Amino acid sequence: MKRVLSLMLVFVMAVSLAACAPNPSEQGAEKATTKAAEATTAAGESSEPAADGEKVSLTVQAEPEWVPYYAQAVERVTANYPNAEITIKEVPSFDHLDTLDATDVMNEDVADVFAFPADRLAGLSQKEALATINAEAIASKLGGFDDYAAGFGGNLAVDGQYLGFPMNIETLILFVNKANAEAKGIDLTKPNEFTELDGEAMLLPAFNAWFGVALTNSADIEFLEKTADGFASDLTVDWADLPAEKQAAFTALYDYWKKHDELGTTLWDKDAAWGYMDSAFATGGNNVFRLEGPWSTGSLSEVVGENADDLMVLPIGNVTVAGKALKHWQGGWALGINARDEEDAEKMAIAEALVAELVNPEFAVDLFKATGKILVNVDASVYQDSDLNDVDKKVIAAVLESYANAPARPLFAEWGSVWDTWETAILSWTSVKPASAEEAYKQVQASFQAMMANFN
Repeated sequence: MKRVLSLMLVFVMAVSLAACAPNPSEQGAEKATTKAAEATTAAGESSEPAADGEKVSLTVQAEPEWVPYYAQAVERVTANYPNAEITIKEVPSFDHLDTLDATDVMNEDVADVFAFPADRLAGLSQKEALATINAEAIASKLGGFDDYAAGFGGNLAVDGQYLGFPMNIETLILFVNKANAEAKGIDLTKPNEFTELDGEAMLLPAFNAWFGVALTNSADIEFLEKTADGFASDLTVDWADLPAEKQAAFTALYDYWKKHDELGTTLWDKDAAWGYMDSAFATGGNNVFRLEGPWSTGSLSEVVGENADDLMVLPIGNVTVAGKALKHWQGGWALGINARDEEDAEKMAIAEALVAELVNPEFAVDLFKATGKILVNVDASVYQDSDLNDVDKKVIAAVLESYANAPARPLFAEWGSVWDTWETAILSWTSVKPASAEEAYKQVQASFQAMMANFN
């Protein structure tokens, strides 16, 4: 808030220099603030909205496809807060975040309430862009959280302050081409072992850490973690000191690379890999298992084409590596409140009420239809008993099961160094041609040791 208060101080000083006479509206503003401070927030036990009083104006960012759902949520909030004027800013989430990154929280183009992916939390916190919200009170009101602080919600806290509220959960799941599986004689009624599949039966762009962690998480390999003394990485220790299960996972990755190197595929080409995977996943191709997020349902349906019934969805754990289930991350999106509102109790109360209403479990199915967002605090049966189509139901079920078995996604800023470090090391195998898993590991070890030198 120091940055926000500094900006506000500059503004106040400018106004004071322009006109020394007292502003007659100050007394009314003071009364409104006092009145709001005496009431509990929208997520509290007995918030009593004012029937009249000065208008409180807020803006909320929404993707174009989200607008109809957001408009309904706004109507429900303003019914309880007649003095609230809530305007929807129709702008893609990343465009909105780019505007915030390029300017500051006082920019009118930056909404009062907005969505952000969890991995942007660290940067937004460093920029002091997010207000502290009464997240546990909102969670208590909405219900469905077994232990809010221990779950995704707790992962949105920085230094003990909640800076966002869960809007959506996301993790990787398995998309399966049933026809291709039948052609290869792969039994989909049981888990399949990655190391026993042929090179193309499962296509995993492991050079990209977003996908690569699904394999390394199966053996609890930490790319980078916070410790009491700073940071640590499992990938800096010598091969001989790696526990057997971590060696096994890394050996599986090396053998996988070797298969594709011998086949001459473009899976280890960061530009050409994606087109190759799409071609192979089409019915009649060599690919059976494709690791993707739920947002890829539409595009993979198009890849399968006229054979839409060939598309199947499974939890990520239906493929194992050295006997251990694949695991991705517990990731997702959050709703945040602009830090400029933090000193305005009434505006904060309305903003928190809006956050709560946007993720109201009563409208979970409507939220999914409009945004594709899946709520962490809603039981799978709510979606399964709805009028959603069968594919959407299977996707949601797979996401919820995969998410439940995944570790929390690391959200600290330093983890950003991992992306290029891992990619550079894994892609180097194509030119280095390591003769063994241990030699391949040395390339990764050297890269991570260099990265760690910047931290400790």
